[in-house]
Amino acid sequence: MANVFPAPVLGLPEADIPLPGLKARLSQGSDHQILFMEFTQDAEIPSHSHAAMWTIVLEGQSDMVIDGVPRVTRKGDRIFIPAGVSHSARIHAGYADITFFDQKDRYQPK
Repeated sequence: MANVFPAPVLGLPEADIPLPGLKARLSQGSDHQILFMEFTQDAEIPSHSHAAMWTIVLEGQSDMVIDGVPRVTRKGDRIFIPAGVSHSARIHAGYADITFFDQKDRYQPK
C-alpha cells in the first residue's frame, strides 16, 4: 500500500499498538491524541470502550459494531463514538484513517 500520509505525519512517533499489519503514527496533545493508521493486514478489534473518539476513513473498509448496531465504514465516512460506548471492528487490509481520542494517554509511543 502506498503511503497515504505525507512526510510530516510519517515523521511522528509510532504508536505502540500490538496488531499485525498496523502502522500507527501518534500526535500527542496535552489532553488528547490523534492517530494516523494504515493496515496492511485484516485485523479483528474485540469489543471495548474508552473515552470519546472521532474517526475519518481515508481508504478501505471496516465492519464495525457500535453499541450493538452493525455499520460498514468506507472512504469519506466519519464516525463518532461517545465515551463509554462499546464497539468492535473487523478492519480490512488497505484501510487507513485518522482518529482523534479525547484522552491523552490512550496509547504510548514505541
